[in-house]
Amino acid sequence: MTSAIAVTAQAVKQSTTYTADEMMTVAAARALTSGKRCFVGIGLPSTAANLARRTHAHDLVLIYESGTLGSKPNHLPASIGDGILAETADAVISVPEVFNYWLQPGRIDVGFLGAAQLDKYGNINTTVIGPDYHDPKVRLPGAGGAPEIAASCGEVFVVVRQSRRSFVDKVDFITSLGHGRGHGERAALGLRGNGPTLVITDLGVMRPDSAGELILVAVHPGVTVEQVKEATGWDLKVADSVDTTPAPTTAELNELRALKAAA
Repeated sequence: MTSAIAVTAQAVKQSTTYTADEMMTVAAARALTSGKRCFVGIGLPSTAANLARRTHAHDLVLIYESGTLGSKPNHLPASIGDGILAETADAVISVPEVFNYWLQPGRIDVGFLGAAQLDKYGNINTTVIGPDYHDPKVRLPGAGGAPEIAASCGEVFVVVRQSRRSFVDKVDFITSLGHGRGHGERAALGLRGNGPTLVITDLGVMRPDSAGELILVAVHPGVTVEQVKEATGWDLKVADSVDTTPAPTTAELNELRALKAAA
């Protein structure tokens, strides 16, 4: 397993009782390192990013779309407009400044996003479910700043619960481009960043191969490769050697639960 998802804190007693969501959130938090500038999406990404800052990545710089730089909330924000983000920020700037002066010039190291649908090339859909955009089965919240985050950050981490409904062979709508259809499509479009380099689910961890297609590289404790493949809507590639994610430590779980309790 790569160092990005390894436990960096000093080893402490492992907890034996945790949920799949807690395992996913802890694994996602471990992927973030101190000193990085992270553009944070609301929901699972925000939980993981704030957990990282409270555990091993104390100098992680959290940036939210509302214009807050270096936010240090003591509870999970309800939205990008939650006042706690501005109250605890190092600086508050306008939304155009966030995008024009920070994101688009490539000053953000990591974009942390969620997804309603994700395909084998890391393309994200948060717009509509169903083949007809004008008459969808479900109309989702939409894009927000996610397309620009996916296009301009140095790399993108995606955290999402895994099922055949969410992991589909082809997304119904590309809200945020991952690796397109692979084979250098991002570069051909002139996009700045490297796109999705890490996908963390409640079952395991995936990384793209040289063509941009996701490969299973790790499973969480108690999960089998077959279970992950069964929860995927395409024939998921599997690494030659699949690691097992270290279980959450008691310290990580305590911080995560305290963070959620304060909300």
